[in-house]
Amino acid sequence: MVTLSKVAPVFAVADISATIGWYESQLGFVSFCFPPEPPHAFAIICRNGVEIMFQRLEGYQPPRLYEQRNGGVWNAYIRMEGIKEFYESIKDQVEIKMPLRKQPYGDWEFEVTDPNGYLLVFSELTE
Repeated sequence: MVTLSKVAPVFAVADISATIGWYESQLGFVSFCFPPEPPHAFAIICRNGVEIMFQRLEGYQPPRLYEQRNGGVWNAYIRMEGIKEFYESIKDQVEIKMPLRKQPYGDWEFEVTDPNGYLLVFSELTE
């Protein structure tokens, strides 16, 4: 029997060192890079069971798509527990695109923009 167990988004970024520094200091992730010393070509960040991967692409700027769709365009949707406490701990340190709110479908969500322009949605299912 085939079982798929996880998926991790892979983001192209111009500067892996700056990117992982932000994820570590602002969101509490731990990073693993290759090669170990900059300039890194690849990195994985982890927190609990969540992983995001980064590939260096010199000069890369992701397209700004958020305003092109009612409700925004997301790059990663992260399920979690303890969303209210997490939101309070980071809201004054990061760019909040959408503040914490309860959605009509029952989830509590907020949106964060990382330094590269990628949009992360943090969500807690409460119903």
